[in-house]
Amino acid sequence: MRQKFSKVILLVLIFSVLPFTTAFAQSSQEEIIKIAKAQLGVPYVYGGTTPRGFDCSGFVLYVFGKAGYDLPRTSSSQYHAGTKVAKKNLQPGDLVFFERTYSKAGITHAGIYIGNNEFISATSSSGIKIDSLSSSYWGPKYYGATRILADEGFSDVSEKDLAFEAIYALSDSEIIQGFEDGTFRPDQAVTRGQAAAIINRVLKKTPKNISAFKDVPKGSRFAKDIAAIKELGIINGFKDGTFRPDAYMTRAEMAVILEGAFKLNEMKIAEANTSSYSDITPAYWAHDAIVTMSSIDSTTIFDTDRYYATHRATRAFFTAAIFNSMNVKK
Repeated sequence: MRQKFSKVILLVLIFSVLPFTTAFAQSSQEEIIKIAKAQLGVPYVYGGTTPRGFDCSGFVLYVFGKAGYDLPRTSSSQYHAGTKVAKKNLQPGDLVFFERTYSKAGITHAGIYIGNNEFISATSSSGIKIDSLSSSYWGPKYYGATRILADEGFSDVSEKDLAFEAIYALSDSEIIQGFEDGTFRPDQAVTRGQAAAIINRVLKKTPKNISAFKDVPKGSRFAKDIAAIKELGIINGFKDGTFRPDAYMTRAEMAVILEGAFKLNEMKIAEANTSSYSDITPAYWAHDAIVTMSSIDSTTIFDTDRYYATHRATRAFFTAAIFNSMNVKK
């Protein structure tokens, strides 16, 4: 057995409140969307709360009431009824709110997010209809969002998965996020750009210069994170001046990068341990980093006979490695 470091496990309390049944949240979302879409075309009626006619908050009240949720009557009260959600983290079934849709100050409209940047609501012009959050009308008026449905988990991650604890801890702290369809996609490979973004969500480095690589435009999704990681000396580019953000990361590269990012090499973990992987020799370029990843592992995802260094690092593998690196007792 490999010698393990004692851990300071972050976010332990998460698991005392996180429900472990993943099907319920997904079915609740589907039920909410189904009830809402069944009212498409129903006319707008001020003060309306029934299929004979709805106003915006009356529509939300009706849909969630049919699904067994008791909400306040007004849009403003509904906004304060749940957990606030960042726009980038919206999930189907979340409530979305808007301001300045008429002369009244504050929140003046509410709807239900249905995915794909769309929401359904009771509009005074067309009744119940679907609109884009980024339309020329609704986009500038977006106010915020609230989650009423409990976040029950990912439909493709079970308690039996070795990275289960890591996935839920880092997801809850918004370091690694799932997808809009309620999945985590644990077997999907991680790109260099994604790795930079995930690492920087932990380190929270603000770069001095965003123009770090010629193939990473300033306006690209991970530009700031990639520049930050470069300035920290964690992930460097290639000799041709590129970063190749869409290139996949191998398990060996992941080990070396995380060892540097979390300064695990300063702890001299590899010197106190040896590799038991049959496919990794002391002469291998990433040997010490791989030994470190194995030695600090609390998930047992690294507890294998072979390391498969040239294989792509998956989201589950990378999440477990980040989780372990964050929780090493230093």
